Amino acid sequence: MALHKDFPDDPHAILDPSIRWFPADEALRETTMDKLMPPLVPALRKKVKEFRDGGYVGATNTSKSLLNWWFNEPHLIDQPDGSAAEFQYFFAQREALETIVYLVDVVGVKDKFDLMRFDGSGLVSAGMFDETWRRFVVKMATGTGKTKVLSMALAWSFYHKLYEAESSLARNFLVIAPNIIVLDRIRKDFDGLRIFFHDPVIPDNGFDGQNWRDDFQLTLHVQDDVRVTRRTGNIFLTNIHRVYAGDESIPSPNDEDTTGGRVAGGMVPAVLC
Repeated sequence: MALHKDFPDDPHAILDPSIRWFPADEALRETTMDKLMPPLVPALRKKVKEFRDGGYVGATNTSKSLLNWWFNEPHLIDQPDGSAAEFQYFFAQREALETIVYLVDVVGVKDKFDLMRFDGSGLVSAGMFDETWRRFVVKMATGTGKTKVLSMALAWSFYHKLYEAESSLARNFLVIAPNIIVLDRIRKDFDGLRIFFHDPVIPDNGFDGQNWRDDFQLTLHVQDDVRVTRRTGNIFLTNIHRVYAGDESIPSPNDEDTTGGRVAGGMVPAVLC
């Protein structure tokens, strides 16, 4: 498998699209790389690099503030021993958020036809998509921090809807876990909105003129324990078993394979409603 000679060891380092990994021998990079990647990925990576290098031109003020807070501001996190250590998101986490923001704010993606313009293979057709609504997929390996990406995506949508007058995003979220184990893990991170404040997800009050922390009002509802829903915003956390469709057998927490059948192990899909 190809790994460019200049590929960095630091997971925080910004990666140029020209040195990214692809599933073939390095000698084939110039002729085959784009053909072996998922069809939308090569073009999107290049566009998002331009978006990043240009200082997020075209993004809304809210999006630009959040991206700069997450990825360009220094963050010190208190450690258990009383010391402080610098916190940085991995580049993969950063690129995921930058791509979502780019597609919404800059491209204005509304449906599959808007996404298909990034196809570099010439093989993607409208008939490959059953649905007509906008759907983004963030594909990340187990252990690379999908929950951190999820927390940023939810915060971004929340503030976008709150601060941007013409926003089409949401402050109510349905988060579906693929199994009980993942649901419990997410619940620990989301109880008391812990992850949003333990990690530097929420900017300090006054950053770029907004009261971010005071305005972040979300209520967590887990499975059937639905509390009073708030007009300010809600997170509904449930399991794929509760929304399972079809005639296939429904998995249980006691199954050896707890991935839920249809959802890849470790994936944490979020539906913004």
